[in-house]
Amino acid sequence: MKRLLSIFLFVPCLLGAVQSDKRAASMLYVQRAKQTLDSLYSKYSVANTSLLRENYPFDQKYSATYLANETHVSNQFSYLWPFSGTFSAVNALYEVTGDTIYRSLLYHKVMPGLEEYLDSVRKPNAYSSYVRSAGLSDRFYDDNIWLGIDFVDTYMLTKDPLLIGKAKLVWRFIESGMDGKLGGGIYWCEQKKTSKNTCSNAPGAVLALKLFEATQDSSYYWQGRALYEWTKASLQDSTDYLYFDHVALDGKIGKAKYAYNSGQMLQAASLLYQFTKDQHYLADAQKLANACYLSFFYDFTPSSGGPFKLLKEGNIWFKAVMLRGFIELYRLDGNRIYLNAFIESLDYAWDHARDGNGLFSTDLSGKQENARKWLLTEAAIIEMYARLSILK
Repeated sequence: MKRLLSIFLFVPCLLGAVQSDKRAASMLYVQRAKQTLDSLYSKYSVANTSLLRENYPFDQKYSATYLANETHVSNQFSYLWPFSGTFSAVNALYEVTGDTIYRSLLYHKVMPGLEEYLDSVRKPNAYSSYVRSAGLSDRFYDDNIWLGIDFVDTYMLTKDPLLIGKAKLVWRFIESGMDGKLGGGIYWCEQKKTSKNTCSNAPGAVLALKLFEATQDSSYYWQGRALYEWTKASLQDSTDYLYFDHVALDGKIGKAKYAYNSGQMLQAASLLYQFTKDQHYLADAQKLANACYLSFFYDFTPSSGGPFKLLKEGNIWFKAVMLRGFIELYRLDGNRIYLNAFIESLDYAWDHARDGNGLFSTDLSGKQENARKWLLTEAAIIEMYARLSILK
């Protein structure tokens, strides 16, 4: 009887210890995200502005390109795309912590910076690739979609009508980039309508579905589903389930395969299953998740310890966007194998791919170090640590 009683007393203690360990691991990831965010603002901030540099260390000779007037100016600030990564990073920290410091950062640093890119001259209004003070620059549909997704996500946290208004502004611009050529789809760039890319159509589907969730306006659902189906029919490689990069207007396929493209289709499929309970969307998501796992991780054996799957060297932000899809699927099927690979990769990177300034290289094994660190890489690392904190 005493032995049985001791077992009953031991089990709650054990469960409490497990929960305590999980909380500690979660807080460790939040702390890593915060520490990297502090390093980012320390190294990339531009005095007396809400803007950021493109790279660290900063090179005064670096020129801004793809301005619409074909001129070149000194690239004092980052392009919109890397800057938008800080929106995702701070937003992720706010989502997982609820800490008002991140809400304040969003409203007083990130969003004022974004407004420096807002082009209110051309119609429909949208965000340009470079600050408007430099003159007109190209406007990319995918750049705007990433912002739209973050505007909706922040709206879901704050219920601030300003934010859903911004997301709708973005969507009106996205709609202007659609036509019937190639059977549908969104172009990549307003000024260069030569191809329709997975990087605009896959997140376009995600944005539309998120707008549907936020507003309950069914028109967004139907547009999101149509974009998903068009992208699957036009750009999926049937041999491995991954997605090609783009299709040109002459029908030629650009066959590069990037993590974020497949990752956004993974997220879109997961959202469609969440809304419809149609099993074929879940099957799409699970097949694609396994394909991403096989393609964008590799078997790595460190100098000490056992082998594990490590994220491949390359654009880290692509991997962070892919993570969003894996998390969306995990909420549906509870399969942690893929997320565990992200966790092992980020754990290893903290000790091996981070420099003395607290900044990361794109090779998470630490074997190769980037002399110049790109803003978007650091923002992506912050986003991943923040998102993974809720899973530790």
